[in-house]
Amino acid sequence: MIYNFNLGIGWASSGVEYAQVYRARMFRGIDAPAKFVFTDMFPQENIEHYTRRIGFEDEEIIWLYTFFTDFKIAPVTYTLADFRQTLAIPEVPMQRSGKIGRMVGAQGGDFLTLYFADERSERLHRVEYVSRGFLIRKDYFTYGRVYSEYYAPLDGKAHLYLRRFFNTDGTTAYEEIIDGGDVMYRFPDQLLYSKEALVGYMVRSLGLTASDTVIIDRTTGIGQAILQNCGTAKTGIVVHADHYSAGSTDENQILWNNYYEYAFDMIRHIDFFVTSTDAQRDKMLSQFKQYVGEAPNIVTIPVGSLDKLRRPDPKKGRKPFSIVTASRLATEKHIDWIIEACAAAKAEIPEMTLDIYGAGSEYNALVQLIWEKGADGYIRLMGQHDMTDVYQNYALYLSGSTSEGFGLSLMEAVGSGLPIVGFDVPYGNPTFIDDGRNGYLIPVDARTSVQAHIEGLRDRLVRFFKTADQPAFQAHAYAIAAAYLTEKVEQRWKSVIA
Repeated sequence: MIYNFNLGIGWASSGVEYAQVYRARMFRGIDAPAKFVFTDMFPQENIEHYTRRIGFEDEEIIWLYTFFTDFKIAPVTYTLADFRQTLAIPEVPMQRSGKIGRMVGAQGGDFLTLYFADERSERLHRVEYVSRGFLIRKDYFTYGRVYSEYYAPLDGKAHLYLRRFFNTDGTTAYEEIIDGGDVMYRFPDQLLYSKEALVGYMVRSLGLTASDTVIIDRTTGIGQAILQNCGTAKTGIVVHADHYSAGSTDENQILWNNYYEYAFDMIRHIDFFVTSTDAQRDKMLSQFKQYVGEAPNIVTIPVGSLDKLRRPDPKKGRKPFSIVTASRLATEKHIDWIIEACAAAKAEIPEMTLDIYGAGSEYNALVQLIWEKGADGYIRLMGQHDMTDVYQNYALYLSGSTSEGFGLSLMEAVGSGLPIVGFDVPYGNPTFIDDGRNGYLIPVDARTSVQAHIEGLRDRLVRFFKTADQPAFQAHAYAIAAAYLTEKVEQRWKSVIA
């Protein structure tokens, strides 16, 4: 069995989670049984709704907190009718607005707030109990009550002091006792005094052997507990981001990225590291030799793959002068630079349009920027979409990111024959952009101003639409993409876990 460890997941998942979904598909393709372990709490949503949405199968998921119960990963199917059967007065009236309902008790200050899985169904995710104006409990459901949280008033606020996790028959599996930032886990036969200890207990409980493989995608808070308890299993670390700080590195010392520092210190206990590009692998190898005096086993395996090369409908073709970008709407993706660049280029390329796909915290700020630029007629925020059959409808992909360890959207773009404009930064952009042949790499360094970044984007997109041999650029994009076809990536994983 292959166990893949991560922390969290959400509606606007990062590239790490999407990389794991691609990996899950690879493992299915080579008949390698795999589980994906998530160790964060998910009080606002059932974890299954997150994992299913981006492509995991329920049986592939392990959640740390239900691992010790007999609840399986499943969608919410517990209903309002099921909940009413637990009430002393089942017919208590409820007022509902969208996903939230409220039942008010006979005494003032007593009420229940019910949170439904969506706005239309009666599938119930959680219920909050308020007594005399104080929150005292929250119950969480999937196909039964999975766990409850217990609160007491402290300094005028609701203080969480206990979580109780249940089996499907209602018995208590274990408890999490909470005191501010300190936690303790009480099982029938033992006490664990930290979350790290809980992770270690879970790993020991897996009964790993030399035929198993443990892959860690995020080590923060869990890496040591995993490595100390995985026994003879083969261990691997996936490097998803730049692994060091260039500005704090000289001939004598290197500052590793703190996300990977622990794993790098443990290289004698790691069987393999995975980078997504040859450029990063080569740099890591040379740096380990220079600064550590030994080189670990580092393999290049793309974090994603392409099931096939996708081409536009021959009758419709690509929309002329159309630009697309896709990412989380986060500050580090610099979608605002892309909007500024397109607004600046509009006078020279009047037919140009830009569609922005993705969701995230910067949505409202980007709406405001588009409005300020008077660009709402040609720049659209498209929201979160399955991009499988979207890229091939466009003429150009534009990337504003200054840090792409790989860039799943870049891979998907070249897989649809899209030329790309982006910055010459490690490691994804130079992997997928062959400057002057399928797009343009914009030189930047630490001293490059924001305005210079924007001007670089504007200049290259204008150059593309005015001077580039677009069919030749598209053909070279497809040639680059051929190395990322699924069967080729599957073979790389097969050779690592054999």
